[in-house]
Amino acid sequence: MLAGLRVVEISSFVAAPLGGMTLAQLGADVIRVDPVGGAADTGRWPLAPSGTSLLWTGMNKGKRSITVDFRSPAGREVVTRLAADAGIVLTNAVGRDWLGYEALAGARPDLIHLQIEGRAGGAPAVDYTVNAEIGFPLVTGPPDHAAPVSHVLPAWDVACGLYAAVGILAAERRRSRTGEGARITLPLYDVALATAGNLGFLAEAQLGQERPRVGNHLFGGFGRDFAVADGRVMVVAMTGRHFADLCQVTGVRETVAELERLLGADFSVDGDRFRHREALAALMAPWFESRSLAEVEKAMEGTAVLWSPYRRFTELDLDANPMLGDIDQPGVGRLRAPASPLDTGDGDRTAVPAPRLGEHTDAILESLGLDAAELRAQGAVA
Repeated sequence: MLAGLRVVEISSFVAAPLGGMTLAQLGADVIRVDPVGGAADTGRWPLAPSGTSLLWTGMNKGKRSITVDFRSPAGREVVTRLAADAGIVLTNAVGRDWLGYEALAGARPDLIHLQIEGRAGGAPAVDYTVNAEIGFPLVTGPPDHAAPVSHVLPAWDVACGLYAAVGILAAERRRSRTGEGARITLPLYDVALATAGNLGFLAEAQLGQERPRVGNHLFGGFGRDFAVADGRVMVVAMTGRHFADLCQVTGVRETVAELERLLGADFSVDGDRFRHREALAALMAPWFESRSLAEVEKAMEGTAVLWSPYRRFTELDLDANPMLGDIDQPGVGRLRAPASPLDTGDGDRTAVPAPRLGEHTDAILESLGLDAAELRAQGAVA
């Protein structure tokens, strides 16, 4: 889909690499530029037994890799030439004016340059500090838990990376119509703040409402975890039909109707199901506790109830999803790895491994008309 689009990515960790990989998986030629020896994420956990970073390989699938000495004038000139040739730069590098828009646009006036930063203005921040400041850890966890609960998913990095990909494509579309380049900044903090606003959290706070901690309950509706004889399941009733089917399958329909009458509630609406969630859950819990996971699965067949067992990553069936394919990842070995989750219908969703660090240095230099051997002798590239 993006054949012919070339992107130079100078990045590390999650947000910018994910943005680049999203474009690479859609067919763009994404060239990741690392300093000699690799950026700070080269050895980031988790690690394979060989010591290879599974984060780095996971975030750089389908890209090409070149390593350059950022400290040498010759190395910086290589990056400038590369940016001018590609016309699109994605970076989260800070404190390097020579990688900024003004410097690189001097070599390519219609340059599209997207800079991911911690905060507007360039102050540093990372997902885990942004998440703490926005407020989510203080509404996450059980009601009686006093300390903040941070989550393991870097949600703001993920959202930021996807925003970056969309921003680049929007800018490239405008350039194709007008010939104009673009200088785009994308603060991670603003991504989190915008998302909190879009989900209603900020409006709720401005109206004086303090979001409570509700554990694994679905806020504003009926959904929670239930213990079963051999595990635990998450059950969600998003609509009246979902809830009716859940009452029917758990055998509490008549009891719930009587409870509804006694409380003067209307369980056809989300609000009342949420307000009386503990009572409703208490009625259903014995049904789940007396059944195995297999029995729950059979009982739920043909119903509208949304549910799933809790599983560890090691329990997932990676052979069942066609998005995943077999790759031979350098430094790791044979893996099942994801291609793009976007299924465009053309059948071209092939998982591609990440490159070895610096694997394409010579080929990239030659495409720019540069002498790889000479630059290597100067120490400008690895």
